[in-house]
Amino acid sequence: MARLTNTELLQRIAALEDENASLRLQAGEEPGAVPAVPAPAARKHRRSWAWTLLATVLIVVGAILAPLAVVASWAKVQLTDTDSFVATYAPLAHDPDVQSFVTDESVKAIKDNVDIPQITSQVIDGITQLGTGPVATKALDSLKAPLAQGIVSLMQTTIQRFVASDAFAQVWQQALRTSHDQLIATMQNNPKAAITVGSDGSVGIQLAPIIGRVKQLLVDQGLTFASRIPTVDRTITVAQSSSIPTLQLFYGLAIAAGAWLPWVAIGLLALGVLVARRRALALVWASVALGLAMALTLAAIGIGRLVFVASASPSLVPSALARTLFSTVTDAMIATAVAVLVLAIAVAVVGWFAGPFAVPRRLRGFFGSGVGWVRQSAERHGITTGRAGEWMYAQRTLLRATIAVIAAVVVLFVRPLSPALIIWTLVLAVLVVAVLELLQRPVITVPEAADEETPVMTVS
Repeated sequence: MARLTNTELLQRIAALEDENASLRLQAGEEPGAVPAVPAPAARKHRRSWAWTLLATVLIVVGAILAPLAVVASWAKVQLTDTDSFVATYAPLAHDPDVQSFVTDESVKAIKDNVDIPQITSQVIDGITQLGTGPVATKALDSLKAPLAQGIVSLMQTTIQRFVASDAFAQVWQQALRTSHDQLIATMQNNPKAAITVGSDGSVGIQLAPIIGRVKQLLVDQGLTFASRIPTVDRTITVAQSSSIPTLQLFYGLAIAAGAWLPWVAIGLLALGVLVARRRALALVWASVALGLAMALTLAAIGIGRLVFVASASPSLVPSALARTLFSTVTDAMIATAVAVLVLAIAVAVVGWFAGPFAVPRRLRGFFGSGVGWVRQSAERHGITTGRAGEWMYAQRTLLRATIAVIAAVVVLFVRPLSPALIIWTLVLAVLVVAVLELLQRPVITVPEAADEETPVMTVS
């Protein structure tokens, strides 16, 4: 038998591989797959339907716990991470609705504790007692009401400027940072908390620090009467809902479970996939269940927003401020729910594409044939990845899992989460997987043959 040159040998191998890939596609098998050899005597053991029932229960329970895990993890971060807490609530100092509400309530609190018309009247009466004539006395008496109104207007303008200034924002932020334990005190109904929750479900903010600062500003401007403003021990109600005390109880439970509940939910979903008779199908359904749970979580937050705004008394807090407060509290939960929803959709799609289903098998076969053709064409021209490609082929499962984990970490933990970030993360992950498929090089071995004139090569 004539010897073949290396080039002719590679061409013949490529032709045989192309023909083999075509035959496998027609048979519904993937290119490169090792043909299954049926065992003549052994009979495959099939697990009972009880395993399917167990897998279903585990996946359902894990999906039910997922929304609770989102709330618990959010609560834990807000109570343990000072930077996150400040970043969440500090922007409220720049919100126009919050500034307007704080200004109005501060002016009202001062007027309730200081009788400005009476003080103005006493000042004018003191002047007239010095011996002003009847005309001057009458003119001064007519100025009592405008002067009192002018003082109130000046006081309101001073408060507005202070509340809208960077100084107020800095005081607000520093107070949040140095008194992070106030949130815990609020949930525990500590009477010393800056934010309090009443037994009737009212949520209030103490005005003493704000009025104390305004008092000093008024005195500095020459309004000495402001020194008579007493320490105002008053709390303004910013929201009221009969469900808030109940939320306090569940909030406390969520904090206690924040460290372990997310892992329990993930563990139950993973265990449900592992015990299933058809793991690929279970992975798809587990991802779908998790995605539905996150969609319901987002819907519940949306409904909660409507209920919260509707339950807030307009006489106590404007609806715009109620929406701002609710959004501030729930933005982090929404971001987490969206991230998990996108991740669940991605896992479902990947699980379906990698599963033993008819359509994905044809798609993988088509993609594998194209990658194989490109790789063989490159090798015929002397372009090869060599030992590095062989190593990537041997570790292909580990490399794919690593890419999936990195993409999941980016989606779950990078904030702020945006549609662009999600899309680019998924696109880059797919591109990296495709590049690895192209660079990996199946190992070619030459077994010992009886006839040295006839070379035999196998692809593993």
